[in-house]
Amino acid sequence: MSSLPLVSHAAPDSIIAWRADGGVTLRQFLAEVRQLVALFPAGGHLLNMCSDRYRFSVGLAAAIVAGKVSLLPSTPTQEVVRQIKAFAPDVFCLTDSDPCPVDLPQLRYPAMAISQAGAIAIPQIDSKQRIAVVFTSGSAGTPQPHPKTWGALVSCVQAEALRLGLLHNAPWTIIGTVPPQHMFGFESTVLMAWHSGNALSHAQPFYPADICQALAAVPMPRMLVSSPVHLRALLDARLPLPEIARVLSATAPLSAQLAQEVETRCHAPLMEIYGSTETGQIASRRSTQTAEWQLFPGIRLIVEGDCVRACGGHIESSITMNDIIEPVTEEHFLLHGRVADLVNIAGKRHSLASLNHLLNSIPGVVDGAFYMPDETGDAHITRLAACVVAPGMDAPHLLAALRQHIDPVFLPRPLLFVDALPRNRTGKLPRAALQALFQTRSARKSA
Repeated sequence: MSSLPLVSHAAPDSIIAWRADGGVTLRQFLAEVRQLVALFPAGGHLLNMCSDRYRFSVGLAAAIVAGKVSLLPSTPTQEVVRQIKAFAPDVFCLTDSDPCPVDLPQLRYPAMAISQAGAIAIPQIDSKQRIAVVFTSGSAGTPQPHPKTWGALVSCVQAEALRLGLLHNAPWTIIGTVPPQHMFGFESTVLMAWHSGNALSHAQPFYPADICQALAAVPMPRMLVSSPVHLRALLDARLPLPEIARVLSATAPLSAQLAQEVETRCHAPLMEIYGSTETGQIASRRSTQTAEWQLFPGIRLIVEGDCVRACGGHIESSITMNDIIEPVTEEHFLLHGRVADLVNIAGKRHSLASLNHLLNSIPGVVDGAFYMPDETGDAHITRLAACVVAPGMDAPHLLAALRQHIDPVFLPRPLLFVDALPRNRTGKLPRAALQALFQTRSARKSA
């Protein structure tokens, strides 16, 4: 039985996190983990709903030490919580919110006694131990559970830290806008900090002013872990930015234009991470320099007709990818959108990702997304729809702009103008949320 340490920080008094009241040492972190373990109720599963990233990390570590499995949905809606309860009837919720709206037995994150005295022992965790179940975002349907073992997760984030140059260097501070319950935030803002000798920020900023405040509150060098939606909003706010040494983005590919704007405004290199809930992170790229993704060491892609499978490295069994991937070399590939994004109308094919890119490239469009309704089963051709945030524009002008770039069969009918798209905390747009928008519109028209 092989085991790996809970954290890889060598010195007991090294800083593992930054809270509003200052740095937290490894010694203090482990003392708080022990205190929380003693308060856990019976049951093998917990839903870690802590919004403070440091408290989330203590809850995660306590669950690992106690042999419990953390259930991590990226968006805990009432329906998702119902599904989680069916998946694990013994689940309880760890929360730092008061009140917490989740309909589960709850443990409120406690006030912790400060303890810096005595020797410490870093817990050793069996590499085969299942420590989490991460759920897909539901952007293409019902969220699906994917179990994660300790050894695979540690291997993944160590490969990420090596690729980013965060190992054997001056300690970095990692600030994330992506919630730690999401796979990208889970890996890059918590686990990578534990296993690269760096520190995480407790903050989970969302608005541009909050992001700037969170950056300024922690020491340099700083790495901002974010998403295209948050980065776009940050740049549009035109606020003075504290010094940033590196920007890391995932959840959706960045446009070359936005990547260049980020590097110019932040005066820092921007790296993108590619992966999935199923595989974890498997590749990266410097977006301003290349469109090609470079696989992490040990990861391989196997092409079988239209199917591409990922294996090797931290991937414990071969996984079929849901994206359209074009291998360039054994180590590099191009990404062409999701398999589920391909639409076929009257014999003509296009991808929703490409259509969304064109829509959002039109001057005056703040945000927008195409939507393919379910087939009706009658003889009528199902037409694409689109939802757009474009103050000051009207449908004729927007359709005319789209007509310059796409075949008329892909023009959206209907075209719905809204104040904001129902994106979740990571910037993703669940299909069910779009579907609800259009169903509400249809109901109003027929009323």
